[in-house]
Amino acid sequence: MNITRTLTRAAIAAALATALGSGVTTAAGAAPTTGHNSPTASARHADDGGWTGEDGLSLSPADSRRVDAYTENARRAERAISPRVRAVARLAGAQVIGFENRLKSPDSLKRKVATSLKEHPGQSADSVLATLGDAVRYTLQWGDDRYTDGVAEASEALSAWGDDSTKWSNTWGRATGYKGLNTGWRAARSGQLFEVQFHTPASKWAQEATHELYEEQRLPGTAPERKRELQEQQDAIFASVPVPPGADRLTAPVSPALVPVG
Repeated sequence: MNITRTLTRAAIAAALATALGSGVTTAAGAAPTTGHNSPTASARHADDGGWTGEDGLSLSPADSRRVDAYTENARRAERAISPRVRAVARLAGAQVIGFENRLKSPDSLKRKVATSLKEHPGQSADSVLATLGDAVRYTLQWGDDRYTDGVAEASEALSAWGDDSTKWSNTWGRATGYKGLNTGWRAARSGQLFEVQFHTPASKWAQEATHELYEEQRLPGTAPERKRELQEQQDAIFASVPVPPGADRLTAPVSPALVPVG
């Protein structure tokens, strides 16, 4: 079941232009920080330019440089993406949460690439980087009563702006585990992949409360028994999160190119 879109594409375009022109979306843009992406105490760069992290993770000098180049490209792309996302949030009545953490740190990206290379030895660093969807990321939040309509309006606005939907992970209907809506997008001009999470205060609280549990669970060295224990703890926390009416039926917006004319 698709949620009814309340705004026409022409109205969305006009509203976004007004939001951008107001200056509200850019003037308060805090400088990015590493936030939860802070490198661990054991992460270090070798004299030869390589990178070594916790639990035996490492990157060669060449792969470490590839991640550095990717990080710089993501930073440049973010400068154009952030004003649009903030305009979309203003249009849809959303609160932008953790805007200062919109960029993953280089060490966090290197850990992610190194983990993927360890788990899938046949991959290259370039192939992993090409699929990274959260080097640039945002969180929009509404109260339960406004959530479903707000998400529909925000996602429609992003699509109308020309950003392509690449991922739509709606877990509101799951019986156990994470509750929320994580979406991926490809920026219209730069082609940079970015993530937008749509939350309520309760689901955002649960995400924060389970963050360290999730991080331990995903480490390559975590034993299977411990992973199950960590998942049970996360399930118990997310079980307390109310599901906003209609949230489990939210679907990805249709690309403007696929909308029939007339």
